[in-house]
Amino acid sequence: MAAELLPDKLWALIEPFMPVSKPKPDGGRPRLADRACLAGIVFVLRSGIPWEMLPQELGCGSGMTCWRRLRDWQQAGIWQLIHFVVLDWLARCERIDWSRAVVDGSSVRAVFGGRRRARILPIAPNSAASVI
Repeated sequence: MAAELLPDKLWALIEPFMPVSKPKPDGGRPRLADRACLAGIVFVLRSGIPWEMLPQELGCGSGMTCWRRLRDWQQAGIWQLIHFVVLDWLARCERIDWSRAVVDGSSVRAVFGGRRRARILPIAPNSAASVI
């Protein structure tokens, strides 16, 4: 099931941007593969389940392992890089429908009200009453 969440083509696109993990000098438990963690993260984000409820049968490790890996990738800027790479790949394959894209004023900040536009000059006399 983890292979269905993260197909080989998608992993081949993302893998070069994954940070190389350092070997542990004292030994210990081996680190879970990045691909398995990413599949677990995708499963949790798509299903909406709590991290603790990640099924062990998927082979993605524990939910806390996936959550920690997501946190580390987010802090290192890897998650944003993955997002950009996937969007770029989808755009090149013409898989993004830009006709459905929306920019909302509540999610895009206009600092100090945005740029001031030049005053629009009237092109003809107006007989309407002034409200000023």
